[in-house]
Amino acid sequence: MLIFGHALSFGKAVCRPNPSQTEISSTKSSIFTRSAMRLYFPLLVCLAAALSTAAISSPLDLWTKLILTQQWPNTFCSVEHHCHPNFSYWTLHGLWPDKGNNCNSSWHFNSSEIEDLLPDMKKSWPDLLNPSSVQFWKYEWSKHGTCAAEAASLNSQHKYFSKALELYHKVDLNSMLMKFNITPSDKYYTFSEIEEGMTNFYGVKPKIQCVHPSKNSEPQVLGQIEICFDADFTLLDCEKHFTISTFSRGPLDHPLGVTKPSGLSVCSYDIPVYYPPTP
Repeated sequence: MLIFGHALSFGKAVCRPNPSQTEISSTKSSIFTRSAMRLYFPLLVCLAAALSTAAISSPLDLWTKLILTQQWPNTFCSVEHHCHPNFSYWTLHGLWPDKGNNCNSSWHFNSSEIEDLLPDMKKSWPDLLNPSSVQFWKYEWSKHGTCAAEAASLNSQHKYFSKALELYHKVDLNSMLMKFNITPSDKYYTFSEIEEGMTNFYGVKPKIQCVHPSKNSEPQVLGQIEICFDADFTLLDCEKHFTISTFSRGPLDHPLGVTKPSGLSVCSYDIPVYYPPTP
């Protein structure tokens, strides 16, 4: 029995009040909760891990900048064998996201999807090593296009290649350089002339790359220009990385500066720039 709220002992036996319905329900609920936790805990751990991975990897891996890269054919062909420099204008090298390479190996290039673009592709985005081949475009799609396609605006081969062509014609690098009297010739330019002209025209800083001389007395040769855009295709400053770059061609890559003493990297301010005329 209870006396003033305490259990009264008779020998070893202890008398306690009958448990209330609330206590019984609470005990059952506690037992059920522990059983449920044992059953679902592994699933909850897996779900938490999956959500954590998605939350961490997706925003960090998504590109934020597109790099429209153009090359001067005569410079490219000066360092490549079996080349066809029969172009007197800047040609497209590629449209590159700032993050990711070969993002979907199962998404194969299909030229039939860009059939309507092929006339412009052959003119504006030619393969200087093999003009009759689609291997260059296949390589650019596999390495860069599949990563650019993470954005809805570029999520097909047609969208990717047509946007690259659109931006190429929009910036019209050939006309811009001519406007500032920067033309292929035997005269030399200062790097500042070229960079300031482009910055004034586009309102952003490009990344201008040269093939550097093997001797101190020689000029650097203008070779490649990158113009950058954000994910909404608005012009953006390009970051400068003073590292050796390449005229990328996948299996046809020739690592300038790796097997040769001269390389393609950001032009130097204090070395004259040679903008070679077409042969």
